[in-house]
Amino acid sequence: MDYRTLGRSPLKVSPLCFGGNVFGWTADEATSFSLLDAWVDAGFNFIDTADVYSRWAPGHTGGESETVIGKWLKASKKRSKVIIATKVGNDMGDGKVGLKAPYIRRAVEDSLRRLQTDCIDLYQSHKDDESTPVAETLQAFAQLVQAGKVRVIGASNFTAARLVESLETSRKQGLPRYESLQPLYNLYDRAVFEKDLQQLCVDQELGVINYYALAAGFLTGKYRSAADASKSARGAMTVSKYLNERGMKILAALDTVSAATGATPGQVSIAWLLTRPAIASPIASATSIAQLNDLVKATELKLDASMIAELDRASAE
Repeated sequence: MDYRTLGRSPLKVSPLCFGGNVFGWTADEATSFSLLDAWVDAGFNFIDTADVYSRWAPGHTGGESETVIGKWLKASKKRSKVIIATKVGNDMGDGKVGLKAPYIRRAVEDSLRRLQTDCIDLYQSHKDDESTPVAETLQAFAQLVQAGKVRVIGASNFTAARLVESLETSRKQGLPRYESLQPLYNLYDRAVFEKDLQQLCVDQELGVINYYALAAGFLTGKYRSAADASKSARGAMTVSKYLNERGMKILAALDTVSAATGATPGQVSIAWLLTRPAIASPIASATSIAQLNDLVKATELKLDASMIAELDRASAE
């Protein structure tokens, strides 16, 4: 396995990260356990979740994904084999939101309890909180690192300006710095990351662990019409924005490269990401062993220069 160093941190992560948003939502507990076992058995070690997963689902309050992972960690005794990443800051209801120090101290204890672990490997700001000085947030994280409750910190959904401010604050005050960035990035969603963030992450040696690597499943080719999207909860919720002329052009290019390589469109999409600057470990989800095996094979696929160029042209903004 080609483990990669995450930023300048001591964390060594697999070239693909399992997105835990499905655990306790579209994958029940038993299925989630099977998926996690298969992930580790295949040599992968990186799992990403968040405290807010899956609050959006009817009857859910948040914490469902962390709870499933925690039960699996206890039952499987595989804690030492995995890098667990979770996030804080998104709205959990009842005023539980943001990146102020008192809330971070409270939220980390809730995540540790649900995950049934004494340390989070990668603790991330889920989104920027412009009402809180970055120094306050970073000082709170520093206390957690010093206490041994967190190993490394990361940022998600930050603008380049706020990420620069955070990195400068860490440098000037001698605080732990964000070692990773979790942005939206895939063959379709390219513009925001590539405009300002990509080169910044290269220059500052941040590991990028982009989410929606498969555009909520659109880049697997299974959603080619509104009727297709309506067949699944996740598809109906997120895929409609991709069903346009540009999306179809990208799918056509994926089909062409798939035919040439014998790989699936999803595998090609991930293989393309792994050629991009700063990308350490794209995040993708699966709800079945067949889907998981598809992800595993994606990390073994090598695209030649002409294939990459074709995908670049089709997906250009």
